[in-house]
Amino acid sequence: MDPKHRRILQRHRRDLVTSLNPADICDGLLSKGVFTQDMIDEIKSKAIRRDQARQLVTDLETRGSQAFPAFLECLRETGHHDLAELLQSGDSAHRPPPIPVQPSLIPLPVQNPIKTEKPDRPDLTPPVAVEPLRPVSLPVAKPPSPPSEPERVRPNRQRRDSIQCYKMDASPCGICLIINNVDFEPASDLKDRKGSNIDCDKMENRFKALNFEVIVKRNLKYKHIRHEMSSLAKRDHSAYDCCVVIILSHGTEANHNRFPGAVHGVDGPAVPVQLITNYLNGQNCPSLQGKPKLFFIQACGGGEKDTGFEVSPDEVEPSLGGIDDQMDAIPMSSSSDSLSTSDELDARATLPTPSDILVSYSTFPGYVSWRDTQAGSWYVENLDRVLEENVATDDLVTMLMMVNAAVSQISAKGLYKQMPGSFNFLRKHLYFQSSQS
Repeated sequence: MDPKHRRILQRHRRDLVTSLNPADICDGLLSKGVFTQDMIDEIKSKAIRRDQARQLVTDLETRGSQAFPAFLECLRETGHHDLAELLQSGDSAHRPPPIPVQPSLIPLPVQNPIKTEKPDRPDLTPPVAVEPLRPVSLPVAKPPSPPSEPERVRPNRQRRDSIQCYKMDASPCGICLIINNVDFEPASDLKDRKGSNIDCDKMENRFKALNFEVIVKRNLKYKHIRHEMSSLAKRDHSAYDCCVVIILSHGTEANHNRFPGAVHGVDGPAVPVQLITNYLNGQNCPSLQGKPKLFFIQACGGGEKDTGFEVSPDEVEPSLGGIDDQMDAIPMSSSSDSLSTSDELDARATLPTPSDILVSYSTFPGYVSWRDTQAGSWYVENLDRVLEENVATDDLVTMLMMVNAAVSQISAKGLYKQMPGSFNFLRKHLYFQSSQS
């Protein structure tokens, strides 16, 4: 929201809390995309009308640039004309627009041509021979002798918001929320995720090095995962260039229309990845519109174990996982065709296009994800290493392919494989900040 509009709301907060009935305008704010359903539910959960109005004004200050005029429109539509006039009186943006001034035309001086009349007879003077232009020979530098060992030269990348690259030079670059679920309640029938703290420490240190403001939340229940995502969406990200969410938990399959899978709270119920990404899309978080929103999910995508297939020995460099490999899966029957047409039953035509979102999964939808209880998960271990070694020179999508290649060469118990993957809706290359860039 424009700071000017925020100051108007703060100046008239007492009048709004005293006179406003949130029940009258909640539906309007929801239909105009100012508030999400979770925000409306939170407002209505307050027992007293004044508390509801106070929460509404507080949430309104965190929304985008169109929130204030939409709020005024809702006030008028519901008969709160006095409040609308009170707020509009302090908003210079609603004064009548000035009458556009037409630019005056200044005539340019006109020179009389040398000949103003057409000659009576043709000019028979022979034309003057014109010497044709020829290219001037330029000296060609002698090519330097090739070095004894070929060196790989990487082109300098551009650090501007252009068609090629996202703008990523804010300081801090953005917020990185890490949800680390380790200790699960007995009623959930899920084992504790030993080794996950190692993953969490690696990701926290890595994204701090990439100039992100890192927030770590541990052992969240289903409703608390949703609460943290809602709080993140309500923040003003105007000063940032990016937002990152990392979730380390048990996972399972879930119906979807764009992003498959779900992650478990420590109490058992699972939050769909589709729902998690929706919190930060362009409709629910206006201050992140046009900015990259990255999700890294270290969790199972289902219950199937991948035994791989035979290839030529020179195509892979096999690597064995640790003896303490565990999987981030729940005991359930699962189908490998998790992208079947039946998943489209949950599609909603009203969802905005998920532009500028990338979701990186530790495993292919439908399969388990492996974690070493002493060294951490295969996915996070290789993601951390690839970022450390290549962030100064490569874009994110290229580095994720490096992670895919590294993880695909590891085997659990000498038998089981894992294949990470991502759903990429980014529109440009993304280069993180680094001390070497």
